[in-house]
Amino acid sequence: MTTIKQEDNGKKGRFVISEDEELAGEMTYTWAGKDKFIIDHTGVDDKFSGKGFAKDLVMAGVDFARKNEVKIIPLCPYAKGRFDRDETIRDVLA
Repeated sequence: MTTIKQEDNGKKGRFVISEDEELAGEMTYTWAGKDKFIIDHTGVDDKFSGKGFAKDLVMAGVDFARKNEVKIIPLCPYAKGRFDRDETIRDVLA
């Protein structure tokens, strides 16, 4: 079973993805004020590559941004590429 959890301390945070309770990857972010955050890293362990986990992490960030009416600045190359390819998520771009 795959799960995604969010951790946030008010300055920085991350979404972590696990499969069968084993950490598979993470997407880290830093708050830039109260209304936007910067995705600075998305990484998935090689053991879990090809399962779409990096995309799942970015989409979890998009869902969070939509629910909380905040915007995203994708500095991480993977996240930036995901926004470039998928116009349906650009509503949360800062």
